[in-house]
Amino acid sequence: MAKPNRIIAIFKAIHFRGRFFIALGGSISILAASFGIPLLFPLGQSMLVILAVLTLAELIILFSGRHAVKVIRKTPKLLSMGDDNPIRLEMTNVSAVRLEMNVFDELPVQLQRRDFEFTFWCSPKEEKKTLYHVNPKTRGEYFWGRTNIHVSSILGLVSRHYRVPNGEMVPAFPSIIQMKKFELLAFAKISNFEGIKKIRRLGHSYEFEQIKAYVQGDDIRSINWKATSRRNTLMVNQYEDERSQQMYTIIDKSRAMHMPFNELSLLDYAINTSLVIANIALKKHDRAGLITFSDKIGSTIPAERSQTQIKKILNALYSEKAHVREANYDLLYRSVKNVIRSRSLIFFYTNFESAYAMERALPVLKRINHTHLLVVMIFENTELIDYSRKDAEYMTDICTQTIADKLVLEKKHMVMKLRKYGIQTILSRPEDLSINTVNKYLELKAKGLI
Repeated sequence: MAKPNRIIAIFKAIHFRGRFFIALGGSISILAASFGIPLLFPLGQSMLVILAVLTLAELIILFSGRHAVKVIRKTPKLLSMGDDNPIRLEMTNVSAVRLEMNVFDELPVQLQRRDFEFTFWCSPKEEKKTLYHVNPKTRGEYFWGRTNIHVSSILGLVSRHYRVPNGEMVPAFPSIIQMKKFELLAFAKISNFEGIKKIRRLGHSYEFEQIKAYVQGDDIRSINWKATSRRNTLMVNQYEDERSQQMYTIIDKSRAMHMPFNELSLLDYAINTSLVIANIALKKHDRAGLITFSDKIGSTIPAERSQTQIKKILNALYSEKAHVREANYDLLYRSVKNVIRSRSLIFFYTNFESAYAMERALPVLKRINHTHLLVVMIFENTELIDYSRKDAEYMTDICTQTIADKLVLEKKHMVMKLRKYGIQTILSRPEDLSINTVNKYLELKAKGLI
């Protein structure tokens, strides 16, 4: 049975290329024309014979060995949602002839790409490497199928189809790439990077770190006169931010967070940002925690500073899903009261699309802000703003743009009202949410308000 199966596999692997059909069509056309011009008949016969011989020769070249190519796909252990993740393909021509390779990689169904192809020539024993990127828009499991390669020689009449069984699954987690990026920005000379602001420190509500020599730019109020007299040179006290402060992120998973922007939902933007700010808080030696809710409480991770805390938060955010029901703010207040026992900084990610929704949540937000330092992060509807700024051509455009302007203004009024009650509020574009959150955290740390 092995030999018949081998023959069937060979026939399935043979694919005739366009050049073969062009030559075959030309030969048949000449034979057809020989009915009127008999002198063309030998030419048509010769062309068919030559085509058959060349095709047979190419088949022998392609199928003389068991394998003509080797393929290795290298994927990251985890995919970062909303970022470009590199995927590498390494192909080696192990045959003794120069080959043309058409490579088709079976991408995960979530990416919805069906025209993914690489074509290149590969010399004998040569290794070719190619790099492409995938940008997952949802969390979950991404399955790669086989790598399909159509190999042909310089004749280009037929090709051999290789199906490389290198399927694998890679999970897509909240953006680890963004987490690392903002960590570097927050701990480098942050005034040199666009987006991350350097905040001037106010007062000395910080822990003493060391005594060092004075350099230009140091605060002269920090001069240690006793150490200066002993060393006979100016010495200053150096302080560091207070440590072990609590920082929580609260994520609203209700239907208000379903709205998509640039193929990511508002919930996904909040999840990516929550991972970023939790990592920075832990690196700043603060304690980070997480609470998610909708009509019921989801993940609850008490604030800690352990080495495994960021992994706990990452795994919890990976499994979060948006709900279709309204948020239960009374349930949120009870959860905050039970979980967060001491004064903490709380970043609350939500989306108020109407003044009524904000008024419904306001009593709870005021009570939480009375005990903790609450920062409400609200999303700006960028698509609505862009639409309201378009030139109107018809009366209907004027009416709809007027409504859009009204909705944009209403959201600004919501922010003003929250600030009126002492609740720190940021109206942020979805794509700027991480930057604005990190800036706010660094600002509150610098001002010693936490």
